[in-house]
Amino acid sequence: MNTATDFVVPREFLQSVKMTPQELATEIAVYLYEKKRLTLGQAKRLADLDQISFQKELVKRDVYIHIEEEDVLRDAKNLGIEL
Repeated sequence: MNTATDFVVPREFLQSVKMTPQELATEIAVYLYEKKRLTLGQAKRLADLDQISFQKELVKRDVYIHIEEEDVLRDAKNLGIEL
């Protein structure tokens, strides 16, 4: 079942805030990522950016990448590092 929903933003709104649809999508994605409502992967897809480009957008806004302890432990194990 496809539950995708289109979100329509009136052209007048975009003109009044002087943003492109891409810029607005990126702002929303960064905001939701910062609030931990989206994962990094979900946010980069919403912004329609690759991983590095989205991370650069986070840096521009002083938003830190969320790294959970289990992610660090899994990565260390995969690299053969004992913590």
